[in-house]
Amino acid sequence: MEPQVEPLLAAAPHRPPATEQAKAARNPTPFTRVAYADVQRALRKALRGERLTFDDGVNLYHAPDLVELGAVADEVNRSKNGRDVYFNVNRHINPTNVCALSCKFCAFSRKPGEPGSYAYTDDELATRAQAAAASGATEIHMVGGLHPRWNLKNYQNIIRVVKENAPEAHIKAFTAVELDWLSRRERKTVAEILEALKEAGLASLPGGGAEIFAPYVRDLICDTKLSAEGWIDIHRTAHRLGLRSNCTMLYGHIEDVESRVDHVLRLRALQDETEGFQVFIPLAFQPENNDLGITKHTYGVDDLKTIAVSRLMLDNFRNVKAYWIMMGDRMAQSALHFGANDVDGTVVEEKIANMAGSRSGMAFAKSRLLRLIRSADRIPVERSTTYQPLRRYENPQEDDIPHDDGKEGTP
Repeated sequence: MEPQVEPLLAAAPHRPPATEQAKAARNPTPFTRVAYADVQRALRKALRGERLTFDDGVNLYHAPDLVELGAVADEVNRSKNGRDVYFNVNRHINPTNVCALSCKFCAFSRKPGEPGSYAYTDDELATRAQAAAASGATEIHMVGGLHPRWNLKNYQNIIRVVKENAPEAHIKAFTAVELDWLSRRERKTVAEILEALKEAGLASLPGGGAEIFAPYVRDLICDTKLSAEGWIDIHRTAHRLGLRSNCTMLYGHIEDVESRVDHVLRLRALQDETEGFQVFIPLAFQPENNDLGITKHTYGVDDLKTIAVSRLMLDNFRNVKAYWIMMGDRMAQSALHFGANDVDGTVVEEKIANMAGSRSGMAFAKSRLLRLIRSADRIPVERSTTYQPLRRYENPQEDDIPHDDGKEGTP
């Protein structure tokens, strides 16, 4: 039986923002006046466990009482996860920033030979994988640009080199955009590409490249990138092959709240179909070095509303992540009372957000993650990539973790 899907924005009457307005925009106004009775109706439905509609989601984004919205999202989260908050010991490796695309929002990519471009050698990959293994990392996360000279063998080799040097680590690698690029370059199906990468050691997929699905937004920020339908179909294929994946939404640029709600409804529909998503991760736009004319970071109210509304709309997701790299550690901590139950991990070397102006640093010590979670009156739970609990840190006196040096992140 086909899942019942809400009418989505792409098929609904909706006027796209004019191009010049879109270029000048940076955040949807959070204070559009809506009927408070409609907000209350949506909140009551969420508390009763009823599925929210497109209109419910839009009304919640305009809810006048942020604390009330957060309290309901927190209640829904705690009904699923109690006071547990997940983190992991992970390492990011971005193998190259050389990219054939020219997305307007991206500060990471470089053209071949352009100053600042790089592509890691096998030795450089091995060194980073060895460091991850030495730190006890259980996950290595790899995404990068679409290098015009790399083919399937290059990507298989990247996985093999990393796996040889960090044999116990789970390899979560390559966005749907990278997989689509490889599929077209090799003239193979996405399923064939995924099977080849699985043989090399790929274990799951990250959620990058989704950005915003609404066509009128996507056409302005990444018109040469994989379509929304293509992104969804690649994750559907991965789930069918037994590969679980994450999913994301890039917000705080030129989109409006209608396009955000449309985005999460499309993800919810695929989760109904496959149950293959592990976590939803809203990604706050980083404003430096982009071609959109955006110069400011997202506002805290918008960050918290995005977490809370996502928690309430995504009734078939257990996990919603407050990604400290993009939100900052203090806002991520606050989000733990607005529906989030994950803060990501130690990361160590994340270049994509850093080059776009992230103010959060590139690494976070395990002891700091424990402090951040505990000071929010939550229980830290170290997890695997697939959200299997590895250790609950209920008693600080039993942590047995070296103290951090205080050089990265904030207390």
